[in-house]
Amino acid sequence: MSNILLITSSPRGAESQTSRLAADLAHKLNKQLAGSTLTIRDLYAQSLPHIDAAYVQGRMLPADGRDAGQSVAVAQAETLVAELQAADIVVIGSAMINFGPSTQLKAWVDHITWPGVTFKYADGKAEGLVTGKKVYLVTASGAVFTEGPFAAFDFHSNYLKHTLGFIGLTDIEQIRVEGLGYGPAVAEVAIANAEAVVESVLAKAA
Repeated sequence: MSNILLITSSPRGAESQTSRLAADLAHKLNKQLAGSTLTIRDLYAQSLPHIDAAYVQGRMLPADGRDAGQSVAVAQAETLVAELQAADIVVIGSAMINFGPSTQLKAWVDHITWPGVTFKYADGKAEGLVTGKKVYLVTASGAVFTEGPFAAFDFHSNYLKHTLGFIGLTDIEQIRVEGLGYGPAVAEVAIANAEAVVESVLAKAA
């Protein structure tokens, strides 16, 4: 039995390639893996608030020491962390926005990167506490970032892999859709290649 967590975040909604491909992968895995469950977190349809003083201060306090605003802020983060901890497979759709993830996804990252809960420091070193999970990271970009002049500017993938790894999610397989801004012909090939990778992932998971 596998618990699958699908996280989509593109502000393009239904037109998003990352949302479509991530959802396709997650739903097919759910159907393919016997007894699996699927939890969906659509960060565009139900956006999270950006973290504020209530969250930053409240998460460092015991539950009975929080005021009403802090309790609400921390409860939201606890829900997100619980979803992540319960998952065996995490599928994340993330479109590159100005060389990084969308603000919707960044807000999710800020809520789940929680000292003492999803990571800790031991002997002066950080240790991720969310381990033993497979992550499929579906990304899209207008340009090509795996090689060429834009490769040095892939802060998007590098940031997500680093941050997820920091909390213990190190088994990450990326599915890229690149060059969507280079015209319909290039975009069509990029989408077809990504769809082929999705099918390959499903074949290996069978």
